[in-house]
Amino acid sequence: IMLHSTLALSLLLIAVSSNLAMAIKKEKRAPQTLSRGWGDEITWVQTYEEGLYQAKKSNKPLMVIHHLEDCQYCQALKKAFAENEEIQEMAQNNFVMLNLMHETTDKNLSPDGQYVPRIMFIDPSLTVRADITGRYSNRLYTYEPQDMPFLIENMKKALRLIQTEL
Repeated sequence: IMLHSTLALSLLLIAVSSNLAMAIKKEKRAPQTLSRGWGDEITWVQTYEEGLYQAKKSNKPLMVIHHLEDCQYCQALKKAFAENEEIQEMAQNNFVMLNLMHETTDKNLSPDGQYVPRIMFIDPSLTVRADITGRYSNRLYTYEPQDMPFLIENMKKALRLIQTEL
C-alpha cells in the first residue's frame, strides 16, 4: 500500500509540475511580457532571428527598437511610442515588431554605433534600411518623444519602400 500511494503521489506531482511548467511557458509567450511597455496590443517577436523569419514570411518590414530599462531617454520614448495611436496601429497591423534590451550580433543593426534608444527597419528581403534615419546627425537612428510624427513618416516610408522595390 505504501508503494502504491508513493507512486500515486509522484504521478500527481509530475502532473502538477508539468501543468505549472506549461502555465509558466504560456505566460512567457504572452505579448504583454514581450512588449516591455512599448504596446501591449502589439504582437512582439522574441528574437531578431524570429523577426527576420516573420518579416520574410509575412512580407512586412521588421522594426527593431533597441532600448535599456535604466535609460531615461528610452523610457521617455517608450511612453510617447505607447501613447501614440497611429504608431500603435501601424505597429500592430503592418510591421513585425521587436524590442531588444541587448545588442544583436548583426553589425548592420549598429551602422553608427551601439546606442539606445535606436530604431531600425529591416525590409522583407532582409535588408537593413540604413537609409531610414531620424533627425539627429550624431545618432542617426534615435528618436525623442517629440519626434513621433517623424517616426510615423519613417514607418510609412518603410512600408512604401516594400511596394516600390519588391
